[in-house]
Amino acid sequence: MDIQRNGARASGRGPAEWFTGSVRVDRLFDAQGPARASGASVTFEPGARTAWHSHPLGQILVVTAGCGRVQRWGGPVETIRPGDVVRIAPGEKHWHGAAPATAMTHMAIQEQLDGKAADWFEHVDDAQYAASPANRRGDPPN
Repeated sequence: MDIQRNGARASGRGPAEWFTGSVRVDRLFDAQGPARASGASVTFEPGARTAWHSHPLGQILVVTAGCGRVQRWGGPVETIRPGDVVRIAPGEKHWHGAAPATAMTHMAIQEQLDGKAADWFEHVDDAQYAASPANRRGDPPN
């Protein structure tokens, strides 16, 4: 057993090549063979988001605070809230981030394939980000 104490790792800024806006990444754990999984807690300030990207073995997002948005290529923008779990299929091009007026934090868990956890593409432009979310029936507006 190994316990990594909270605060033992410094927080980092999300790199501008991969993110728009202010994003803080707190690495929780790295892949340690034979396991391939790594995880981070990622906090997006209002309006911040990832660029379009995909993961060779998929990704799981667990929203822990705030209100956010997620979209897969060709699909509608979806609103996500605390307790929501988003499963992203291997190779599925997508983005995720905060709502325009509310920060959002999620845990991101993904596996590496040949040492690679993600492929990064173009930034999500303001028009793509501003598209109205497809709220589920009964969801309050964000």
